Amino acid sequence: MKGKKILIIEDEPNIAEVVSLYLERAEFSVRIAKDGEAALKILEQHIPDLIIMDLMLPEMDGFTITRWLRERSNVPIIMLTARRDEIDRITGLELGADDYVVKPFSPQELVSRVRAVLRRAGQSQEQSKKEQPISAGNLTIDPLARTVTRGQDQLSLTAKEFDMLYLLITHPRQVFTRDQLLENVWGEVEYIDPSTVTVHVRRLREKIEPDPSSPNLLLTVWGVGYKFEPK
Repeated sequence: MKGKKILIIEDEPNIAEVVSLYLERAEFSVRIAKDGEAALKILEQHIPDLIIMDLMLPEMDGFTITRWLRERSNVPIIMLTARRDEIDRITGLELGADDYVVKPFSPQELVSRVRAVLRRAGQSQEQSKKEQPISAGNLTIDPLARTVTRGQDQLSLTAKEFDMLYLLITHPRQVFTRDQLLENVWGEVEYIDPSTVTVHVRRLREKIEPDPSSPNLLLTVWGVGYKFEPK
């Protein structure tokens, strides 16, 4: 991971400097943007390997930047915030954030999370390169291109939505508990709220099911977990 490029988007100079210092000690290459507009100028030129981003930014908040990014890239995103409301965490995860850290936090723990997110992203990409496209009903998932189509329409999935769907489709009818999904898709069960799985299942159903309120592909096994039922 030495030399991986990380962009910190943070308007509090002290926090940005401390996080940058710890990341540089861990041999990452770091840039800092003090607000959303400065971040976009950097991102329009180059997408880094990972982004650490405060939610509450001047000019443009972290949610808006995440939406902009997810239309263009699957770059891993770790969100920072002083707000502890569950709705903020859920919104961030729904938009495609890979992790969510509440201030105040341990800089060393943040470095560990950065390594974990980068490791999972790398493993996912390497695994995808080995696989061929898979069809299930009117869904086709291409691991190499990381695309999903339903009929003739290409679906817009976040990185974690893709990883979860790919795991379930490649293990048809196998029931996964929430902890198993967290471990296989996120890799760090102790860091991630289990409600993350529920959020991603709901979002996936909205994208792959003809009637998300009455799913027939991504099914709930009550009291156990979820499975993919090929049609």
